[in-house]
Amino acid sequence: MPNVSFSEMKFTIAAATVAFAVARRSELLSEAEQEAAGIIVRGNFSNSHHHLESREVPAEFSWCDKDGVNYCTSSRNQHIPQYCGSCWAHGTVSALQDRIKIARGAKGIDIQLSIQHLLNCGNSGSCHGGSLDGPYQWIQSLGSSGISYETSNPYLACSSESTEGFCPHVDLTCNAKNIARTCGSFSQEGGACHGLSRYPNATVADYGHISGQSAMQQEILARGPIACLIDANPLLNFESGIIKDSSSSLDHVISVVGWGKDESEGSYWTVRNSWGEFWGEMGYVRVAFGSLGVEEACAWAVPGEFTAAEKNNQFHCHEGGDNCNGDSVVV
Repeated sequence: MPNVSFSEMKFTIAAATVAFAVARRSELLSEAEQEAAGIIVRGNFSNSHHHLESREVPAEFSWCDKDGVNYCTSSRNQHIPQYCGSCWAHGTVSALQDRIKIARGAKGIDIQLSIQHLLNCGNSGSCHGGSLDGPYQWIQSLGSSGISYETSNPYLACSSESTEGFCPHVDLTCNAKNIARTCGSFSQEGGACHGLSRYPNATVADYGHISGQSAMQQEILARGPIACLIDANPLLNFESGIIKDSSSSLDHVISVVGWGKDESEGSYWTVRNSWGEFWGEMGYVRVAFGSLGVEEACAWAVPGEFTAAEKNNQFHCHEGGDNCNGDSVVV
């Protein structure tokens, strides 16, 4: 082994880290690609954000601890069971889930929406990148059908073009089984998997796009967490603290659940990532105001109808799904 000094070794490790960060693939489609898919970049449905009543903004606010109540839904890891560049789906869906929890007054078991339904059927992206604005536009376009719940379509970290892990061996086409399904029994016992014609779902009544600290704070304060673009490169080896790096590019989507203020470090956004709770501060990162490009582009959605116990609006399917068999339903 060559005689290498400790300082040289540190430089080599640092250089390798920088090289990896520079080579990181963006998880965002270009604007041209988004528009070709029918997505309205920076689109608004009713533009209702501009009619929000201006509120006094407190120095600190978080939906994860509002008056002692946690309205934030669980963190996830987009990279298991294999790598999938689906941050755009995780960031937008997590903020929508939070807003549903807010609408429910934090009652009942948290509703988790199916990111796999979005990957299978949405026009918003794949494991190789997607859109900030597209997911809410797609869910809103589904009308009363809505996006299914995780329990009827769990996350596989696969999309139809992905060759990672077991993805090439899975049917990921948009059909009834890949929207919501159940399997009646073991296959050797004659059981079958059915697509469901009725399934718990959530809809979007309104959506929009905003930017800037003031608009973000007013929207979060009034209606809940939002999804925003961010420069992820400085986050790759983040461990803890308040990150203050400037942005070199926007290549990732996260959700912003609030903000805080540190006496010595200043104000920061409370950001939920989708890399699992082993990363960062239990899956979160504090980003200083004006850093990592967080304030440049954000999307919000207003939940419409959703299936919940307190609404008494569930259609009761049998264990095998025979009374909700949707296999013949054309998607």
